[in-house]
Amino acid sequence: MRYRVDGGWLSGARRVLSENCEQRPPGQDPELLVIHNISLPPGQFGGEAIEHFFTNCLDWEQHPFYEEIRDVRVSAHLLIRRTGEAVQFVNFGERAWHAGASCFEGRDNCNDFSIGIELEGTDDLPYTTEQYATLAAVTAALLLEYPGMDDKRIVGHSDIARGRKTDPGAVFEWPRYLGALNTDREKA
Repeated sequence: MRYRVDGGWLSGARRVLSENCEQRPPGQDPELLVIHNISLPPGQFGGEAIEHFFTNCLDWEQHPFYEEIRDVRVSAHLLIRRTGEAVQFVNFGERAWHAGASCFEGRDNCNDFSIGIELEGTDDLPYTTEQYATLAAVTAALLLEYPGMDDKRIVGHSDIARGRKTDPGAVFEWPRYLGALNTDREKA
């Protein structure tokens, strides 16, 4: 599938708006892409828990793990489900709350200048072919829209929050993803 960014929204993505965002610093465009993973409950896929978590309406009683995240308010710009479906929570022009305490090339607060994409998954279970295809196509669209981003400004959450985060995990196939990205850009 081909994607394009129009006014900060990804064509073809389902929108589920999160209030867990704010304006970026004045004049700041996205310059960094951060790849994450998430599953709720941990290790379980499908369902609406991630969407409910990012929109502050998760039923805390549904699973014991949810008590650990009860007071956490986070979001990502985009979630890519196991099926390859893209769900957008925050306009790319806004600051989503995905990176937390973070640093890239000496700059703190990566949320100020980054886009966060969550893959439905875990650090130790392989991602799906559909997820890699969607991630590469979305990345190609983002790189066309935001000239401050390039291949060297695509990182894992673990790269900007060292010692605190491990996602997208050792099973994430960076060569596969970057190879698919290059193929998508050649087609554009």
